[in-house]
Amino acid sequence: MRTNTAICVIGTFFLSLLRLCAGSKGNVQPNFLSCVDTCTRTECPTAELPLSLRLTLWDCPENCRYNCMQGITDRAIANDAPVYQYYGKWPFYRVFGIQEPASVLFSIGNGYVHYYYYKILRRDIPNAYYLKPYMLVFSMVGINAWIWSTVFHARDFPITEKLDYFSAGLFILYSLYYALIRLFHIRNQVVLRLLSVVVTAMFLAHISYLSFYTFDYGYNMMASVVVGSLVLLLWVGWTILQYTKEKNKHRRSYAYLVILSVAGTSAAMALELFDFPPFLRVFDAHSLWHFSTIPLMTLWYRFVLLDTPNEMRIGKY
Repeated sequence: MRTNTAICVIGTFFLSLLRLCAGSKGNVQPNFLSCVDTCTRTECPTAELPLSLRLTLWDCPENCRYNCMQGITDRAIANDAPVYQYYGKWPFYRVFGIQEPASVLFSIGNGYVHYYYYKILRRDIPNAYYLKPYMLVFSMVGINAWIWSTVFHARDFPITEKLDYFSAGLFILYSLYYALIRLFHIRNQVVLRLLSVVVTAMFLAHISYLSFYTFDYGYNMMASVVVGSLVLLLWVGWTILQYTKEKNKHRRSYAYLVILSVAGTSAAMALELFDFPPFLRVFDAHSLWHFSTIPLMTLWYRFVLLDTPNEMRIGKY
């Protein structure tokens, strides 16, 4: 039941994102279009942007859109009128040219968790343990994903969007790869190579379709939810086995940590269902989701650090 509920949450989350991507009301409002047109005609021929905006690659028309969006939002709040999204985003206050400062800050926090535990895993896990290389790659893939999340939320361009999506997809797919190797104790080199080829081919096919055919948001989201659901099912099934074993049958009493992490991350996506105008024009549901994954990923690494000596002790290496 918990598994089905979590999958439903993930599915509803992605469907909600599809609705959000369908359009934004703010950037088609006549007052916004008129404001941007006037600003572009009167200011852009002579205006020079501050250094912070030039360093973050803002141009004058974009700056006009930002200023018009903020002015209209100011009046909407003062008149208790609806606050709209613009070009798929809420009207965030930018900081030194950064579009979504809270999401940037929390993305950095997530990346640091992976970096911090990468150093611990490299130092404390014996080289003889067969999973050590896969653990280290897991951390590096996580660092990469959050680097591009940071860049994308700092400045939304087509290339930064793709790199963010592709890196997140790689992290989800590698999580499945790692789960299969760990849970089924795959050590046979032929099987490992075959699994590696299959996973690599899946990723290359995925990004090739999005890059060279069409950048299909719906397909990308559903691919992520399918792979993420498989990861969740594998870990939930394994955890149930641990707590239904007899105590003398190598029960992993720490298994709850991985469920708190994996299922918690899936459940945290439900924050996206309660999308709301950002508090103080900084903290929105998406940024809070990124905030929630920081402690949840810490639980994951706590699980790994408890699991490794136990697996070595019972001879699964």
